[in-house]
Amino acid sequence: MKELGLSLNQKWNTDNVLTTEVTLEDQLAKGLKLALDTSFVPNTGKKGAKLKTGYKRDYMNVGCDLDFDLAGPTIHAAAVLGYEGWLAGYQMAFDTAKSKLAQNNFALGYKAGDFQLHTNVNDGTEFGGSIYQKVNSQLETAVNLAWTAGSNNTRFGIAAKYQLDKDSSISAKVNNASLVGVGYTQSLRPGVKLTLSALIDAKNFNAGGHKVGMGFELEV
Repeated sequence: MKELGLSLNQKWNTDNVLTTEVTLEDQLAKGLKLALDTSFVPNTGKKGAKLKTGYKRDYMNVGCDLDFDLAGPTIHAAAVLGYEGWLAGYQMAFDTAKSKLAQNNFALGYKAGDFQLHTNVNDGTEFGGSIYQKVNSQLETAVNLAWTAGSNNTRFGIAAKYQLDKDSSISAKVNNASLVGVGYTQSLRPGVKLTLSALIDAKNFNAGGHKVGMGFELEV
């Protein structure tokens, strides 16, 4: 039914949950997507359903989901607008059973060349901001700041990444809790990367508790 813009997907996962999604896209209007997502747990008989809508154009992306629940449906909505490097986004969730907002988040960002700025406010109490700057072809830096209204707990962090050559780089970060992180990444061959990392508690250096790690990244 793809020629009609209609698709049907069914999944059965290891948690014994059977899900079915019916999607209609670009039929009623270009960029408009409608979907009905249902779930069923055979062991318990629990059922769930979610109605999803989304509309996407060049400079905007909006969506609204209706999550059905026996206590009352929850409405999730989000919108992102972009213009000449600026991005503004809003996300909310409304609990109809309690007749109140469960989420109320706003974000604003700006990108120009090698510079990026991002700020956000969550539920009117959580504030955050970050700045990213690519200084040159080898060095990247970033700073982030966050705080909670009515609290003296301000959180911040500084990070930097330096490209040693085309196959290796080093990175470092430190936050207000005196946690220092360092890392080294080496490209072993195309699609295979090795990363070595360490997290040091500078405030309690002699007490131990430091962490080291190693990871492989594979691209297929």
